[in-house]
Amino acid sequence: MQRCQVGVGCSVQIRQPFSNLTVFENLVVAAGYGLGLSARAVTALRADVLERCALIDRANQTACRLGLLGRKRLELARAMAAQPKLLVLDEIAGGLTKVECQALIATIRRLHQDRMTIIWIEHVLHTLNSVVERQLVLDFGRVIGLHVLAANLASREVRGIYLGIEV
Repeated sequence: MQRCQVGVGCSVQIRQPFSNLTVFENLVVAAGYGLGLSARAVTALRADVLERCALIDRANQTACRLGLLGRKRLELARAMAAQPKLLVLDEIAGGLTKVECQALIATIRRLHQDRMTIIWIEHVLHTLNSVVERQLVLDFGRVIGLHVLAANLASREVRGIYLGIEV
């Protein structure tokens, strides 16, 4: 709750939606808890989040009936439900097909274009390339690169550690 109140929204790698609640009800819980608002006040605020996260047509579907991309979108929407200034995405592209990744990237790109600040922790590098402005590469907490993606991939140290390419 404190994280939400200072304006930080976070998606987690291991998603745990309220499976028996609808997509919309999941957002009401997230926003109600994060913002401390009543269900009535939250209801008026959440349609925009459903639209922005491409879930508006699934608002009344239970979370347990969503496929992987839908669950990832729901996790993103839950993070957005408390109207954060900073959005932290943790491995949100993991397990998605290339087509699913492209759909999710389009959603994240729109959020970024809307001036949302995003910190994105990801191992699926191609998802980052079309969205991020800078990439911070860490090796056991030590910064080994802070550049655009192409510059990091050109680094011998980054290639050696992350890609297993002999340097």
